[in-house]
Amino acid sequence: MKKLLLAAAVSSFVAGSASAATIYEKDGFTYKLNGDFQVQLRQDPGADQNAEIEFDDLELKNYVSYDVGNDMKAFGRVDFGFKDAAEDKQDGSSLEEAYVGLQYGVASFSFGKQNFASDEFGVEEIYEDLVGEDQFDNVATDGDDTLRVDVELEQVYIVASYEMDAEGEASENGEYFDLFVSTEIAGLALAAAYQNATPSIGAEDFDTYGVSASYDFNIATLAADYSVTDETSTTAEQTLLNVAATFDVASTTGVAIGMQNYELDDGSDDVTGWYANVTYKFPAAKNVSVFAELSDTDEDESDMGYLAGMRVKF
Repeated sequence: MKKLLLAAAVSSFVAGSASAATIYEKDGFTYKLNGDFQVQLRQDPGADQNAEIEFDDLELKNYVSYDVGNDMKAFGRVDFGFKDAAEDKQDGSSLEEAYVGLQYGVASFSFGKQNFASDEFGVEEIYEDLVGEDQFDNVATDGDDTLRVDVELEQVYIVASYEMDAEGEASENGEYFDLFVSTEIAGLALAAAYQNATPSIGAEDFDTYGVSASYDFNIATLAADYSVTDETSTTAEQTLLNVAATFDVASTTGVAIGMQNYELDDGSDDVTGWYANVTYKFPAAKNVSVFAELSDTDEDESDMGYLAGMRVKF
């Protein structure tokens, strides 16, 4: 689940989450390790679906950094995901991110296998999405030949990324340019994102745009985002709307409800989905949680989906 909170924005030079375990730190060198283990009993919404055990996610994230002087830091990150291996999908790579970079003050530059700037976009609070998190997610949000710049100012977070076309190389997967900007003032968070995509060499390029807003009312947070992918000579315009509300029913328990609407502008029916979930965090260990979710869509013959699971992270 994504959360549009500037304070929680994770740029490529941040040393993992606040809960990362510092394995070693001495003489300007730091090694941190994150883990995120989530297992679900899940039946997806739709026709003739069966319940099964799903893994989302099983990740280990390694972060290293060196203080190289003059307010500059060199860093590197290698993340491994074991979801596909757990589900016996042996053709999937376990390497999810692998990049290096330099941080100077509030800015960083990184390059390698990593997420695009547009991956920061979105307000949905669903555990398992129904029609895609947003239109950027439905196009592409990561690459193997990605250059990325992050700038984290006091009130504004800016990210730009460029996925090289790498023509003729084994890592060739198209060319993408992405921008993301967010700000937060007195509980109001605003964001905008843009992507120009050329999925393969010589293919027609197209644009995706998105805007989002959320407001913290103290007792609840309301949020919405809207993203649209332009039509091409072969594909109609696509739009995706998210509306979500979150609130705490206790210091340990949070509830989220939301709606998603996906529309393909070719005369076909749009798809509307809804979801509701509850998450309980153990008071003695907030990185351990259990959760449950119900979801459904208005597609014909669609049965309600459900899931229940547990998450352990550090």
